[in-house]
Amino acid sequence: MPASRQGRVRLPIREATGQRAVVRLPLAEAKKGGKMISKTSSFGLFGLEAYPVEIEIDVAKGLPTVTLVGLTDTAIKESRERVRSAIKNSGFQWPSQRITVNLAPSDIKKEGSCFDLAIALGILASTGQINAELLRNFIFLGELSLDGRIRQVRGILAISLAMANSAMKNLVLPAENAKEAGIVPNLSAWPQNNLRETVQFLSDPLLRRPFKLTPEQALESNTDYELDFSEVKGQYFAKRALEVAVSGGHNILLIGPPGSGKTMLAKRIPTIMPGLTLDEALEITRIHSVAGTLLKKDGFMGTRPFRCPHHSISDIALIGGGSIPKPGEISLAHYGVLFLDELPEFSRKALEALRQPLEEDRICISRIKRTIIFPACFILAAALNPCPCGNYFDPQKTCHCHPAKVKNYLGKISGPLLDRIDIHIEVPQVRYRELSDVSEAESSKIIRQRVENARAIQQERFKSAGIFCNSQMRNKLIKKYCVLDKQAQELLRMAISELGFSARAYDKILKVSRTVSDLDGSENIRAKHVAEAIQYRSLDRSFR
Repeated sequence: MPASRQGRVRLPIREATGQRAVVRLPLAEAKKGGKMISKTSSFGLFGLEAYPVEIEIDVAKGLPTVTLVGLTDTAIKESRERVRSAIKNSGFQWPSQRITVNLAPSDIKKEGSCFDLAIALGILASTGQINAELLRNFIFLGELSLDGRIRQVRGILAISLAMANSAMKNLVLPAENAKEAGIVPNLSAWPQNNLRETVQFLSDPLLRRPFKLTPEQALESNTDYELDFSEVKGQYFAKRALEVAVSGGHNILLIGPPGSGKTMLAKRIPTIMPGLTLDEALEITRIHSVAGTLLKKDGFMGTRPFRCPHHSISDIALIGGGSIPKPGEISLAHYGVLFLDELPEFSRKALEALRQPLEEDRICISRIKRTIIFPACFILAAALNPCPCGNYFDPQKTCHCHPAKVKNYLGKISGPLLDRIDIHIEVPQVRYRELSDVSEAESSKIIRQRVENARAIQQERFKSAGIFCNSQMRNKLIKKYCVLDKQAQELLRMAISELGFSARAYDKILKVSRTVSDLDGSENIRAKHVAEAIQYRSLDRSFR
């Protein structure tokens, strides 16, 4: 083998011109007086929480091999091939020795490809190709491609928030993740494009400035919705019901034949919800960052999420979980809308799993060593046909479903789950006269203004109660804020007696009545408010 290729490494130095050059020294000479064990720092994820990971690399004499220890998953074990190719293709030398990589703490299961960059830099430090002292003040995150490019990873915002409360404040990360980390105060984010650029940066970090993004900049560029209620023809009763549901944070069930517009209406619910606060936006972005769903969101979530899982979804995918727990669809809908189309087609186990988050606005996932809590404060919007063929309520079509078949179809939804849905409405087919109407319908912006006014009333009312909307009221608050006059009491008594509502339905009617009166700007709940609330529960008898 030519002498020029025997055991040589590259070391960056500064020439008189100020440019960087590379010189070659024998590998043995580069190691003289140096440590064979190097350490780099990174972060791992468990649920929504981030924890520090120390990566130790030992390069020693022996057969050329790479051993990774520390409860690593398949993605981390495969990093040995990615790191080897990235180092070679970046102009550095891969050592023909025994390499041991330890990810500590060793008693926590680790997954993902975010440790690639830290492992590669540790190997370069252990072989004397870079100064190990340069790695001490930085956290490294990033997946390496075979040519040395640094690819986007998930969970950067959760890690950045954890770092903001720790002593380490410098984060080296992929350029595609820069916006997630740049919005966190008290943190210096250093985005990099490839391994070679990272090595050059570490040689003199003072030549660059950390990436910063103000919250205002992030929110301004991510607050537009593609849909609008002005696009919906007719369905005035359904629009009003959705306005009431959003104003009070109530769950809603849309019942109607196929093609009546249930999905179209549900998709526009986020457009009339109040604008996100910075804290809400950060919380939503953190969840979606951990789940890896920010690829098309420009690194930041500035709009209310809308999640519409298929009815074949498993209960774990819906509520979250796994060996290393990840958020499910209900957590991805946090501060937004979870839409379940064709509700009876979902598995019974998945539907019953919704009961805890609907009551407590969170989901608890227990593991042997710890319990993970995922936030799940969302509006549930569900849709179903009144019968298997969908024509039960259609005056122009005949339903041929046997009564027993209809009962079995609707019986897939349990009473306890149905009682947790505040509003049930019928969505009929739209008539031709409404479809052909060329006049402009009410826009989402106008409706949202009324919703925000009603929410402002509720926030002032509950400022000392720890809640923010009427749907969260418990019995004590219902008795305090849902006082009815004699006329309203008599109307509600008649409805309960004749329609056979449950005790839970009685409370729901009071809550919805309170929301209707807030939209009306009335301090007192009047008979007309109760009458409207009763209309939103009149379909209960169809499910009993």
